[in-house]
Amino acid sequence: MAAAESSPSIVEYFGGEDGYRCGYCKNETGNLSHGMWAHSMTVQDYQDLIDRGWRRSGKYVYKPIMNQTCCPQYTIRCQALHFQTSKSHKKVLKKMLKFISKGDISKVMGGEEPMDSHIEEVVACSHEYRSESHVSQAELTPLSVDHAEGVEAEDKDKEQMKEEVNVKKMESGSLQIHVAKDTPVPGEPSHSTKIVHALPKPGKGADLSKPPCRKAKDIRKERKLQKLLQNQMCTYEGSPLQAGDQVLLLQSSKSKTNQPKTVEDFIFVSLPDDAAHKLEVRVVRSSPPSSQFKATFQESYQVYKRYQMVIHKDPPDKPTINQFTRFLCDSPLEAENLPNGPDCGYGSFHQQYWLDGKIIAVGVIDILPYCVSSVYLYYDPDYSFLSLGVYSALREIAFTRQLHEKAPDLRFYYMGFYIHSCPKMRYKGQYRPSDLLCPETYVWMPIEQCLPLLERSKYCRFNQDVKAVDEGRIKDLGRVRVLHKRTIMSYSVYKKRRKGPSDEASVQQYASLVGQTCSERMLLFRS
Repeated sequence: MAAAESSPSIVEYFGGEDGYRCGYCKNETGNLSHGMWAHSMTVQDYQDLIDRGWRRSGKYVYKPIMNQTCCPQYTIRCQALHFQTSKSHKKVLKKMLKFISKGDISKVMGGEEPMDSHIEEVVACSHEYRSESHVSQAELTPLSVDHAEGVEAEDKDKEQMKEEVNVKKMESGSLQIHVAKDTPVPGEPSHSTKIVHALPKPGKGADLSKPPCRKAKDIRKERKLQKLLQNQMCTYEGSPLQAGDQVLLLQSSKSKTNQPKTVEDFIFVSLPDDAAHKLEVRVVRSSPPSSQFKATFQESYQVYKRYQMVIHKDPPDKPTINQFTRFLCDSPLEAENLPNGPDCGYGSFHQQYWLDGKIIAVGVIDILPYCVSSVYLYYDPDYSFLSLGVYSALREIAFTRQLHEKAPDLRFYYMGFYIHSCPKMRYKGQYRPSDLLCPETYVWMPIEQCLPLLERSKYCRFNQDVKAVDEGRIKDLGRVRVLHKRTIMSYSVYKKRRKGPSDEASVQQYASLVGQTCSERMLLFRS
């Protein structure tokens, strides 16, 4: 990803936490992590951090102390481009299709994946209330750069953010695609060219000026695809969607005969005119909040409140608007738009599921240079029968594949943490193919190679090469960037000027956890 004209990340490191209650095994003091408050963060820095085992909850970014915490949490990613739906996934997708088209609410099968599919319990929510920053905004605004070590300023004006994208997905949630009548669509015949299948004249043989004969089955398939594209159109708020990418995505899912059905085959389905329901999926930017986000804030909050009370048994007074905002709306990620990036840009979004004009579920996601990262999901408990946790995860995988058409580097779907020691959290490993992050060398390993190791020990180094080391480890502490008294400087300069006891041990720990690259890009706030 090319460097964006954005302000540098500014973080405040809190160090290792005292043990706190684990939401998985219920150990009162067993959950251990390192944490920092992100006042602002570029999407590239956050991408690099989650590739070292970090994860955000609101603006609080934390990293489990893997070899000490009671329930080790391994970062898991799904290879979205190669994803294949399992039997249980297909059942969930068919169930949704039946409900939308016919209003069928029959309960499908037992033994289904947990309702909370791709999210952890609300275990991260407590982080930020124990470790919130109290630094004023003025202290975080760099005024100057100490050039003693040649550190250059990056305090540049941010580019004005493009208008928010509103991806509307109609009926089964399939994308609506606006195609101008006179604009040829890749893979479709031009509207100006009439295709005529005429019989050759007697004795002349095949007319080579005419298209070759095709099977009636192939013709029916093409007509069905064209009808589908006419009925389903994609609107972007403020700008038209590049229709060709979506057409190619549809065609690629249809072209291979005798291949397993893709997730798109279940989502991009033509529905009858008299369908019982209408499902629409909108992607709205949550930080900074777009006009569409603000307009739907109260309705979204009420869904979250009901979800917390019914699913997580919260008392009526607990899920306050302030908690909702700080946990699921606030984000340190700077909005970034690049020519070779997705049309919606990078940053933090809410993916809203609208059924017949009302919100029934919201997926909180981050769109990063190499992935879509799932943050959280909440839904209206009245629609639990639709397995919205699983359904939304599958939709987010399809969304990742869609974004890849415009942003080729964006290939993965990050599902947060995989917790093998907690059996009910193992379902994430069923989204195949998936990889787990080695907690020592930070390389990705296929989950199939990791599971036998996890059966023997809850904490594992997945990389079996004993000589392998963390390639991104800190090599030069002096190069760590610091923000001190509104001046950007290297740690080597700051250390000479610092008064009072040395903080080198804390800075060393911070740098070893974020790695050399991030430590040289991000600004570590020092009071």
